[in-house]
Amino acid sequence: MPRFKKFYLEITSVCNLACTFCPETLRPKAFISTDTFKQRLEAIRPYTDYLNFHVKGEPLLHPKLSELLQLSHQFGFKVNITTNGTLIKKKQQHLLNQPALRQLNFSLHSFEGQPFKIDGDKYLEDILTFVTTLKETSETIVSFRLWNLKKDEETEAIRQSNANILRRLEETFNVTEPLIDRLSPTQGIKLAEGVYLNQDYQFTWPSLDEIEDDGVGFCHGLRNQVGILTDGTVIPCCLDGEGVINLGNVDDTAFGEIITNERSTNIIDGFSRREAIEELCRKCGYRKRFG
Repeated sequence: MPRFKKFYLEITSVCNLACTFCPETLRPKAFISTDTFKQRLEAIRPYTDYLNFHVKGEPLLHPKLSELLQLSHQFGFKVNITTNGTLIKKKQQHLLNQPALRQLNFSLHSFEGQPFKIDGDKYLEDILTFVTTLKETSETIVSFRLWNLKKDEETEAIRQSNANILRRLEETFNVTEPLIDRLSPTQGIKLAEGVYLNQDYQFTWPSLDEIEDDGVGFCHGLRNQVGILTDGTVIPCCLDGEGVINLGNVDDTAFGEIITNERSTNIIDGFSRREAIEELCRKCGYRKRFG
């Protein structure tokens, strides 16, 4: 029986931002119900110990987030949540004192490129205030992400924005050596016990509209990661945000049957030969990271 290190269980397809690096999903806007969520947990319990509450969508928007975390704990799962952080002040009580919450990732670059103005100072203050409170009573890991680097060049706006964020982190966590001198895409920085900072390049979501490449490469999809969208569609990896590679629906077919069906097996066998079988995979540059 396969076991997945990363299991993306999307709880909503709705987001409150319009980030330039993350295209809005064309799928219907949906929030998973607690009953459906419980059924999903029962279906996947033999296959993983860890859940990620997203593929697309902003998890903190879910009105029953606290109940979903409690159910996850009852079923023995540990949960990782990636959030843009804009709702943290309103939703903090859903996250505090939740034994299932293993890791909380804040995409600090999310407020860039919005069609509306976000107060960057207040945004950071709300997040840092919450993290301080969280770490007083919890061992939940916190990761601050700055995934906005450009491979060819960085704009002055990005450099300035990152510098302001880094200075605020230095102040909050009493960092004496400038973070800007130590931060790189290849190495994260420990800011405090259980609190980390990571920088990376901005990636492009794969799309059927992109140009197809030679199809050579490797991916961990269906090996150590898999996903289920809000409507029950099983996808091989977290970058198939539109459910293009629809392997089956977990509400109709047993999860174990879906991940071992012919299409799933062909994907796995193809990548064993460093060959992308699916069209979307041949239009995904992310697999080049794995050779």
